[in-house]
Amino acid sequence: MTEIIAENPARHTPLDDAQGIAFGSLMAAFGVLMLTHLGFVTGQTAGLAILVSYATGWGFGPVFFVINLPFYWFGYRRLGGGFVLKTFLAVALLSALTMVLPQYISFQNLHPAIGAVLIGFVSGSALLALFRHGASLGGVGILALYLQDKTGFKAGWTQLLFDACVFAIALTLRDWQTVAWSALGALVLNLVITLNHRRDRYIAL
Repeated sequence: MTEIIAENPARHTPLDDAQGIAFGSLMAAFGVLMLTHLGFVTGQTAGLAILVSYATGWGFGPVFFVINLPFYWFGYRRLGGGFVLKTFLAVALLSALTMVLPQYISFQNLHPAIGAVLIGFVSGSALLALFRHGASLGGVGILALYLQDKTGFKAGWTQLLFDACVFAIALTLRDWQTVAWSALGALVLNLVITLNHRRDRYIAL
């Protein structure tokens, strides 16, 4: 079948963006729910918030919201006010949902291997939705892009180094098997993003 690409693709309307951010935030919250149920960790700012939550007993939602606050300035400088506003809304919604969902969803049996793959798929779909509607879940990715602009140091390396630190710290709080399953989930998530986040393969911007 021949793929048809529109010459002048229609941009998302505010309603499109609203449902995309709502979907992405809800799916991300569901991913966090599975992740914390299994005691897993992950990378990026969410991983740091989870480690803080495990170490202190504080809720993930408030910690994630606060940790992201300093990164909005970098996002504004690098990607503009519209991106920062959408990202702030997505982060706030995710933070709130992670506090509400446990009252309505629980898991009787969730094998770590299946959980890791599901977490990767669900979280990957969440991020894809947010990216395609001009938002993100904030954090290190924004800082990495900013540093790349200012210093030339590749954004991917910044994120990789940060994630390596997060997983190294995780080994002091979790057993190596749990960290290994967590790494599988992170791998699946990154594969979902790598294989699907292609601007030349979808029409709406």
